[in-house]
Amino acid sequence: MEIRINGWEAGIRFSAGHFVPRHKKCERMHGHIYAINAIIHGEQDEDGMVLDFLEIKKTLKKFANELDHRVILPGNSDFVKVEVGDEVQVKVSDKRYAFPLTDVVILDTPNTSAEELAKFLLKRFLDEFELNERIKEVAIGVDEGPAQGAWATKRF
Repeated sequence: MEIRINGWEAGIRFSAGHFVPRHKKCERMHGHIYAINAIIHGEQDEDGMVLDFLEIKKTLKKFANELDHRVILPGNSDFVKVEVGDEVQVKVSDKRYAFPLTDVVILDTPNTSAEELAKFLLKRFLDEFELNERIKEVAIGVDEGPAQGAWATKRF
């Protein structure tokens, strides 16, 4: 059985700024309205359910709220230097940025592409959401707008 959560329709969205180092156009600071989606495969229980939709959405909305109206920065990059003090200082290529601490989320990723965001959010979901033994596969998708996004998948 497959269950799906569509972040666009379920209101699991966030707006954030980012840049992708070494990308001709996307290295410039820019923003997106993102949506977080999920597809989960598993066996139904005796009540006919795989997982509780409300609990899945609650977890995904928590992630979206943490990223909403923030600048998303990579914390594990060979190309972006991030220094945290009274403010967050960022150096990438020949550019320098300074942000208030409250405006930034630093992720344990090499960059902040949709692909890396999907991998990051899949790991967070698996770390924080209690899955049952009937679950066979979890996929988390991050869209950078309608009809364009990336998915990360874990099979059990």
